[in-house]
Amino acid sequence: MTSTRSMTSTRSIALAVVVTSAIVALAACQGGAPGGSPPPSPPPSATGGRPSSPAVIKILQPAAGATVTGKTLHIVISLEGAQIVAATTTDVRPDQGHVHLYVDNSLVSMNYGLEQDIAVHPGTYVIKAEFVASDHAPFSPRVWSPEVFFTVK
Repeated sequence: MTSTRSMTSTRSIALAVVVTSAIVALAACQGGAPGGSPPPSPPPSATGGRPSSPAVIKILQPAAGATVTGKTLHIVISLEGAQIVAATTTDVRPDQGHVHLYVDNSLVSMNYGLEQDIAVHPGTYVIKAEFVASDHAPFSPRVWSPEVFFTVK
């Protein structure tokens, strides 16, 4: 027959194990950095990382500082050292991908060409383009165009 003291001791040990496990699990979810932020990511070489790309991307139109009129902005991009591939392409290669367009740091288009029309309203904006791999993920380092500021009247 098991004594009450022995059962209480067993329950105390089981409770201590459960509490300790919960604390360890919470600490792991919080990451190792103060404030609960995750620890820094290891360098790409340690994780198999993203490929780099030889691409150079630029926005040709609108020109920097341009003032445009209307409700549609026509964007023209140049891409050197790489090519645009179809949306169905699944191979990740450093010289193939497509373009993501950002207006005021918000993604507005995932484009499979070098020209795009987007709707605009009066105001001042900044646009930039990023050449990304066929899987929609960025290269490392990221391939950004210089930012272009323009005004719509």
